[in-house]
Amino acid sequence: MKLVLLGDGESPHLLKWARALAPRLELYAASSRGFTPALAELLPPERRLALDTRPSFAGGNVAVLRSLPRLARWLRQVRPDWVHAHYLTSHGTLAWLAHALWRVPGRIVGSAWGSDILVAPQRSVALRWLTQRVLQACTLCTSDSLHMAERMKALGAGEVMSFPFGLETLPELSTVKREQLFFANRGLEPIYAPQRVLAVFAQIAQRWPQAELVVANDGSLRAAMEQQVRDSDLAGRVRFVGRLDAEAQAQCYRQARWYLSLPLSDSVSVSVLEAMAHGCIPLLSDLPANRELVNHLDNGLILEDGAGPDLAAIGMLGRRAAQVAAANHAWVARQAMFEPAVERFVARLHALQSGRGRRRTP
Repeated sequence: MKLVLLGDGESPHLLKWARALAPRLELYAASSRGFTPALAELLPPERRLALDTRPSFAGGNVAVLRSLPRLARWLRQVRPDWVHAHYLTSHGTLAWLAHALWRVPGRIVGSAWGSDILVAPQRSVALRWLTQRVLQACTLCTSDSLHMAERMKALGAGEVMSFPFGLETLPELSTVKREQLFFANRGLEPIYAPQRVLAVFAQIAQRWPQAELVVANDGSLRAAMEQQVRDSDLAGRVRFVGRLDAEAQAQCYRQARWYLSLPLSDSVSVSVLEAMAHGCIPLLSDLPANRELVNHLDNGLILEDGAGPDLAAIGMLGRRAAQVAAANHAWVARQAMFEPAVERFVARLHALQSGRGRRRTP
């Protein structure tokens, strides 16, 4: 079975899919940009196409659309059984148009990443229409949360497989936690509400004099946040460390007792899964996908919109920290490992390809 990954070849997420799929089928990849060295090493040149555009997931990707004839010609040479598009309002659109206008062979699989379903269709009538057309063109879709899967079906998707975009390897449960260390590593952009992370931590820090916060990642709000910390009582208690490599980030997870992630919109976050696997106690915003991971006051805390932290609840969770950490680690081991999910996904493709599995409708 021959499958073409269609997405951003410079993204670590597409690389993760490629590593999981390569041993299981004949894999090719077409990238709207270029390829990371690791992905280029995984696939020989004859199995790769770099369109060398610079897409924006916010829209307006005329250059990406102009690359459609080149992509279609390459797909007709490859003759895939499946074109697996990642992020539906950009690469999904390319896959749909390649089939609709150029009649390229194979069927479409669409993998939603979050904002392409949870945000884009609400921005305009045109984006909603486009998302519906792409979903209807997919024989099979994947979603990393049950909540997003329901949104996809409401927009016209047929069969949707739901599984977390989980971990490739399970870390050992950390035994070196610092009891008042908090870690946050979502993008420093408005959608992730990092300034709310600072506000929540500030309230906790008033009660916990030894509390510290490490803020990883980068974004447009970083400079303003650093200035805010310098001008406040948090100076010396909040560290901005920028983008971290995998080992440095794992070290932060291992040391932190608490993990803060408060985005305005999200599906199941890989970062939250990583934090749980390392035994961190998550403090999350009140989103449907977050409630698929955390039972409030049981294995973490859900902060309602606009609400501050429940300090009594945090104290209670802290007293049960070892139990909570073990439960979160075990849940990830059972429910959020990527390899078993990809194995099921490939088995479903084989069934659809052979005619043993009919396309399921909503």
